Amino acid sequence: MAKRPYDFRHAGISFWLYSGVDPAECARHAGQSIEVLFRHYAKFLDGVREQANHLIEQSLQEWDPVSQDAAPAG
Repeated sequence: MAKRPYDFRHAGISFWLYSGVDPAECARHAGQSIEVLFRHYAKFLDGVREQANHLIEQSLQEWDPVSQDAAPAG
């Protein structure tokens, strides 16, 4: 059980952000400005950003038009 009711709120907002919900939408649902959200969740968002960058890099490696257009051997 959470120590304070606020802990549930923090966990919920963190979960939304981790799930990929747009930060502006998270702020709207939480009833706070995007500035407040970024101030309180900046460290968490950095981790999400790193995860997103990794996924983007992985996707780009899987979709490599140069390797798809390679000349046939022979």
